[in-house]
Parts: sequence; structure tokens; C-alpha cells
Amino acid sequence: MKNKIVYIDMDGVLVDYNPDLAFIDMKPKEGAIEAFKNLSGIYDVYILSTAPWSNPQAWMDKVLWAKEYLGQAARKKLILSHNKNLNKGDYLIDDRPNNGADEFGGKWIIFGSNTFPDWDSVLDYLTEIY
Repeated sequence: MKNKIVYIDMDGVLVDYNPDLAFIDMKPKEGAIEAFKNLSGIYDVYILSTAPWSNPQAWMDKVLWAKEYLGQAARKKLILSHNKNLNKGDYLIDDRPNNGADEFGGKWIIFGSNTFPDWDSVLDYLTEIY
């Protein structure tokens, strides 16, 4: 039974974020899909993201993106919140301190940092400590 919880942000972590595109048209970050599936095999993995309050279409686009690129592995695993710190878990993979990421109660894995520059480094860390 999986007893450790990992949250993964979408914008800039799972998704190669581009503000000039509609969210649904953005592509996955290199290695993100494989990492999500690999981590889902050993952890209880959720997507924890924020969408602009003033843009309800973005909320729907995030659901559709998760369905398209992650399929059944993401079913009922998407949490949209402006307060990431309210979620209880062991790890949060996020690239920015916004929306409570820097106040998360577990370990914040700063994606894109010197320690965790890409998905390979994140996978190495999370599979080694498992």
C-alpha cells in the first residue's frame, strides 16, 4: 500500500508553460509524463495546481490537459487550489513559492533549482529515498 503522498504542480513542472498559448495547447515538460507514471507506481501522486480565479476556462483546460496526457493515471487526482499549504503530504514538486508552496508542511522539492534541475534529478531523489 502506498503511504507517502507526492503533489506535483502543473505550470512549469508537468507542463512546459507558455503564456502565449491556451493551457490546453501546451505540451508536457520533458520527462514529466514518464516521471508521473513512475512515481505513481510507488507513491500516492496528485496534481496540485492553481488556475486564475478570473479565468474559469483555465480550470477546465487543466482537467482536459491531465486527461489527454496522463489518462487514467490522473483520474480524480487533480486538485486546484490557491492554498497549496493546506494539503497534507510528504512532498510537493513545484517551481515557485506561490500560493503556499513555500509553506507546505512536507518537503518542498524546488523543480528547476540547482538541486533539482530536471525530472531525472527528482526521480533519482524520490526513488532513492523510497
